Amino acid sequence: MTEIALQATNLDCAIGKQVILNGINLEIPRGQMVALVGPNGAGKSTLLRTLAGIIPIPSGSVRIQGRALQRLSPRQRARRMAMVGQNEEPPADLTVAEVVALGLLPHRPPWTGGNASEYETVLAVLEQVQMRAYADRGFHQLSGGEQRRVLLARGIAQQTELLFLDEPTNHLDVRHQHTLLTMVRELGQTIVAAMHDLDLAALYFDQVVVVHEGRLVAMGTPEMVLSPERLREVFGISAAHVTDPITGDRRILFSYQSSDTTENSNPSTAPGGVL
Repeated sequence: MTEIALQATNLDCAIGKQVILNGINLEIPRGQMVALVGPNGAGKSTLLRTLAGIIPIPSGSVRIQGRALQRLSPRQRARRMAMVGQNEEPPADLTVAEVVALGLLPHRPPWTGGNASEYETVLAVLEQVQMRAYADRGFHQLSGGEQRRVLLARGIAQQTELLFLDEPTNHLDVRHQHTLLTMVRELGQTIVAAMHDLDLAALYFDQVVVVHEGRLVAMGTPEMVLSPERLREVFGISAAHVTDPITGDRRILFSYQSSDTTENSNPSTAPGGVL
C-alpha cells in the first residue's frame, strides 16, 4: 500500500479574509514530485504555503504523514517539512555557509551551537547545488540565481521528508533550471512545487495539480492533465500532443497565440514550443 506523505481534505486557502481556493482534496504519495500549476493569480503559491503551514487554514485539514498539521509544534513541523520561498531575505551579513546551516537548527538540542561535523554537512550540501566554492562569500553578494541555489541547499540540509518549493527555477538560466530539477529528482524526497513553467512541470514531475478559478480542476500525470483541451480552457493556448523526434517521448506542442484567435488553426504549425 502506497504511503501518503501529505493529504488535504476539504481545504480552503485564504489570504487574510479573502478565500482564494475552495474545497481542495488531494493526496500526495511519498517520494513523488508534484507540480502545482495555474494561471497567474490562480492561487498555486497560496496553496503551497497553506500546505506548508505558513498561512493559517480557514477551513478543512492538512495531514503530514498521517498527523494533523495544526497539532504539530514548530520544531516538529521543521523536522518533517522544509520550505524554500520565492523572495526570502536571510539576515544581513550571513555567509553562504551560515545560511545553509540554518537548515540544521531543527535537529540541534536547544541552546547548542554548531560543530565541525555540521560544517562538513553544509559543504556537502553546497557541493550538491554546485555552490561549495562560495561557502565563505556573503549571501547578499550573490546573483539572484546563485541565491536560489543556496536557499535550496538550506532546504536540503533540513533533512525532511517533505520539501516545498515556490517557483524554484526563478532567476536561473536554462542550463541551471534543468540541472537543479534533475538534482531535486535525485533527492528521493517528496517534493511539492509551485511552477509557472509548464515545460519543466511536464518534464520533471510525476504529477501535476491544476488550480483555476478558485478550485482544483485536475490532478494526475503530466500527459493526462496537460491535455490540449485543458490547456485551452485554463491557460487560453492552443496545443497538440506530438512525438519528440529525438527521444520518442510524448510531448505537447503549444501555440503562444491566444486560443480565441487560433481556434481553427493547426497548433503544430503555429509559432510555439514543446513542453
